[in-house]
Amino acid sequence: MAPATSQTDAAGLGRGRAVAFALPALVLIGVFLVFPAIWTIYLGLTDYRLTGPAAADPRLVGAGNYVTALGDERFRGSVWLTAQFVLGSAIIGQAGLGFALAWIMRDRRGPVRRLVEALVLLSWILPGSVVAFLWIALLDRDGGTLNVLLGTPGAAWLLDHPMLSIIVFNTWRGTAFSMMLYSAALENVPPSHLETARLAGASAFQQLRDVVLPRIKGHVLTNVLLTSLWTFNDFTPFLLTAGGPEGRSEILPVYVYNVALRDGQLGFGAAVSLLILVINLVFALAYLRLLRDRREVPG
Repeated sequence: MAPATSQTDAAGLGRGRAVAFALPALVLIGVFLVFPAIWTIYLGLTDYRLTGPAAADPRLVGAGNYVTALGDERFRGSVWLTAQFVLGSAIIGQAGLGFALAWIMRDRRGPVRRLVEALVLLSWILPGSVVAFLWIALLDRDGGTLNVLLGTPGAAWLLDHPMLSIIVFNTWRGTAFSMMLYSAALENVPPSHLETARLAGASAFQQLRDVVLPRIKGHVLTNVLLTSLWTFNDFTPFLLTAGGPEGRSEILPVYVYNVALRDGQLGFGAAVSLLILVINLVFALAYLRLLRDRREVPG
């Protein structure tokens, strides 16, 4: 077969047809990803607002918005609340509970396993607005389902325990992904390895620690990264608490919404959005480093 020339690719499309084939996707990427990103960077360097003189004639302020954000106690508090949210919901909640369910159900067969998987998946595929409404009904102070079950009429869970409420809410929503990923990973652990460990007298915990976890470490890292990024950028808790009361559940996505749209500070909100992007990149780079180190370990 003749080698591909500068005008003909391996698929035989030719340069012109190949460009035409890829052009619609490139246009969509440019319109919906590249342009908004560039526009956000620009806005973050201005004092642009939704109303007032700065809306008609925004001024360049350079790094002023970033300096203001880093020195803002409300922003630092939001970062701390987001760290609690990610740790409690993504790592301990979704990753931990998802693995526990996958481990418990690994040898189960029949209707019990199908029922558990169906219930967990149902919580994942329901729209966020529907799930938020259900949880508001569950946690409502007056006649909420939880208060009826516990016999605690008048307990205001969303007001008294806002962070705990949104952590449990998001854990319930996102555990399905972790469970399914870990279930698939556990299927790849050779049963003979577990049987050998059992015959050697290893307890269930020792089998988990010494046989299972080393083989699914990559899946664990991938799951923790994905659930952490999704949770870090999740706006759905706004539907439960709107960041309140008094900012006690104002995680970073809600903080950006409040300062950019509610308070009208679009330039400042754009700058904070870029800071969030930097934090996400740190997460992703840390994951890639861990994954690379794992691949470099012999055996």
